[in-house]
Amino acid sequence: MNDRYDAGYGGDQQYELVGYDEFGQPVYRQVPQQQAYDPYWTQQQQQPQQYQQPQSYGYDPYATGQQQPVSSYDTSQQAPAAPYAPYDPYGQTASTGHQAPVTEQTAYIPQQAGPQETGAAEESEPRAGAPAQGRDSGERDYRTEQFAFVEEPDGDSEDVIDWLNFTENRTERREEAKRRAKSRLVALTVAFALVVAGGIGYLWFADMLPGSSSEEQTGTTTSAAAQKRDVVVVHLHDTKKGGTATALLVNNTTAKQGATVLIPNSLALTGDDGTTTTLAKSVEDDGSAGTRDGLDTVLGTDIEGTWRLDTPYLNNLVELVGNIDVDTNTAVPDPEAEKKTEAPLVNKGKGQTLSGKMAVAYATYRASGESQDAQLERFGQVMQGVLRKLSSDAQAATTTVQTLAQILDPSLTDKDLGAFLAKLADHAKGGDYKTELLPLQQDGTLRAEDSDSVVKDLLGGTAKSPDAGDAVRVGIRNATGDKDATEQARVVLLNGGYTFLDAGTVETAQATSQVTYADAARKQDAVEVAKTLGLPAGAVKKGKTTSNADVSVVLGQNYETTTDTTTDTTGSTG
Repeated sequence: MNDRYDAGYGGDQQYELVGYDEFGQPVYRQVPQQQAYDPYWTQQQQQPQQYQQPQSYGYDPYATGQQQPVSSYDTSQQAPAAPYAPYDPYGQTASTGHQAPVTEQTAYIPQQAGPQETGAAEESEPRAGAPAQGRDSGERDYRTEQFAFVEEPDGDSEDVIDWLNFTENRTERREEAKRRAKSRLVALTVAFALVVAGGIGYLWFADMLPGSSSEEQTGTTTSAAAQKRDVVVVHLHDTKKGGTATALLVNNTTAKQGATVLIPNSLALTGDDGTTTTLAKSVEDDGSAGTRDGLDTVLGTDIEGTWRLDTPYLNNLVELVGNIDVDTNTAVPDPEAEKKTEAPLVNKGKGQTLSGKMAVAYATYRASGESQDAQLERFGQVMQGVLRKLSSDAQAATTTVQTLAQILDPSLTDKDLGAFLAKLADHAKGGDYKTELLPLQQDGTLRAEDSDSVVKDLLGGTAKSPDAGDAVRVGIRNATGDKDATEQARVVLLNGGYTFLDAGTVETAQATSQVTYADAARKQDAVEVAKTLGLPAGAVKKGKTTSNADVSVVLGQNYETTTDTTTDTTGSTG
């Protein structure tokens, strides 16, 4: 190795190591270019003059100030070359080596690598004016290639770096933890909001939310007219004794309630030709379609289908649901018994289990002297008992209906009837079901004071608004004392394009006639009805009407009747 280095600042300038400063950094001095140094200079090449080797001491590289020679000798003599020092790989001088004092310009060249070995030794010449040290002929100057320079690591700086890295990593972990915590908080908040919203939505849908039920809205119950209902009329035909019994099955989808409304056969209906007939006669003569329309007109309903249930099918239906339990109100004899003294087929009492045959006998039984209303109530008990045993599942209920193998009215399919009965069965099992009889006057007409609780509350009769072009329904009550007044008013109204409704007869005669309307939108209709009947305009006023009429008329004694009335039933009714 060579202790001379090209510093890169002066082209050919070279430097050699002379020691270390107090900070452990190497110290170099500039070497004149004319001098050449041969690190492999031998003793034969040195000057012949020999000097005695003085006692040698090591050179202190950390000494400051002027460097003193470590031994004295005659300086007048030419200084020999620096003695050769054996190479120490740890950078320490040999015990016999000497280092010339530094008297020339020095410079720091940190981290400067030395040149490669040239392979050709250069002879070292004494420097002019430099103090010389005594040495033996075999000694050499110290050279940089004789030392190994080790840069000691700064432990403190590594600790600082480690601390900064730890602090930075901990800060990043904290920030990441905060972000995760914030994300979790947001997710939990959203989830909680969704759960709350879903719970409120379910409670609202189930009508369980306080203040949202029909009974609590704005402190009053939802108007009966605003409630949605599905209605099916069922006609029970007694194939052995003859006769029919009619009931309306009602599913109130708004109030989540079911009902059976029993309709007496004496109910007065108005046919398409304007003539008055009874429900029993309409079922027999007009069939399902005509009867359904007549009921809609009188009751203000919207019947969706007709279910004809013959007694053999009722027998099979009870057997399919597994018998029924009924609180019977009378004992029913066996119609096939040879002697009347035999035990009754159906016993009177609570919780009586009825088979199919027993159910048919009880539903059609009418004792001597009883009105049809009593028989209708027994029919209603049987129907409610069947619904309590029928499946609430639409598919299962449909299967039961299909098993009956009935021929249903085209307006009502097996699937539709099964789904409808399943909903009623659900109401009946939950206790949200009632059976009511429609009250009638002796002449078969509706009395507003008696029938409104059924027509309005259960059937929602006033909920039906006539479509555009429908005829105005006019209810006539006769208070003239003349029975012919009703028929005359019927003919006049039919000729005028109105729908006639018989509201019965008032026992006590009334002097003046009245024309009333409940809806302000019907005021003009009421005025036109008064004109048609020949009544004064002062007779028109806003007031209560019968449940199934748009305009109600009470014919008083001031209503003029004629003995010759030509009936023209060709007038349009709608």
